[in-house]
Amino acid sequence: MIKDLVALTKPGIIRLNLFAAFGGYWVASKWHNFDWMLLIWMLLGSTFTMASACVFNNYYDRDLDMKMSRTSNRALPQGRLSPKVVLYYSIILGIMGHAILYFLVNPLSGLLGFLGWFVYAIIYTMWLKRSSTWSTSIGGVSGAMPPVIGYCAVTNEVDAGAWILFALLFLWQPAHFWSLAIRRLEEYREAGFQLLPVVKGVTRTKIQMLPYILLLIPTSILMYSYEYVGIYFLILSVAIAAIWFIHAVSGLWSTNDEKWARADFLISINYLMIMFFAMILDTNGV
Repeated sequence: MIKDLVALTKPGIIRLNLFAAFGGYWVASKWHNFDWMLLIWMLLGSTFTMASACVFNNYYDRDLDMKMSRTSNRALPQGRLSPKVVLYYSIILGIMGHAILYFLVNPLSGLLGFLGWFVYAIIYTMWLKRSSTWSTSIGGVSGAMPPVIGYCAVTNEVDAGAWILFALLFLWQPAHFWSLAIRRLEEYREAGFQLLPVVKGVTRTKIQMLPYILLLIPTSILMYSYEYVGIYFLILSVAIAAIWFIHAVSGLWSTNDEKWARADFLISINYLMIMFFAMILDTNGV
């Protein structure tokens, strides 16, 4: 049971987002105002808030999860946990996460955490995921919140740095997710998800990925221009975004969509990890 409860929180997603939250905290603090206790509370509150949204996603999508081989072995489709228990679990995690962010970090971080939760659980999961191809793009608002929460935990204001961090994660997500959706196209189609490659086709999806990836380059330049990071971050982030963009363009002529999408998905994951490592190591003021 414990293993299933942990799995419901989607630990892989939480780990990646916590790394982004830490990156946002680091960029804002630059060691000049580095409060370890505040960092711990921010990470803990973010963990519970994200876990709550992920658990609710599992609860609401349990009927669709039964139709996909990738998700059919989860606890709810297999009947190892009851829907009522999972719903209460999500509510408890959400209350804990929002309370920690609001009262032990600052009210702004609490409000940002709630915004991210609301977009993911209500707008994305309950509404757009089953009805619109816009689900991925609009749902990206929630995924862009962790670094902003980390940043605002220090600054307690939404300034240029918060907006740039938001843009980086917001632009990264659609192309990242669409490569996964192309890999699992038939599963998503059979389950009834209204994703872009299901509704508009793979070629249209590949084309629509391009502006998101390309815009990551000027966004990285803005990070450098506003002096949040140094030249090494700029060079590395622009270079890997360019590599990703070139690979994405090559997909327009690919004869093996699954193989191409698998490689593109791995590039997207590595892009995010490398970018935040570079951001942490080359933050101006360290």
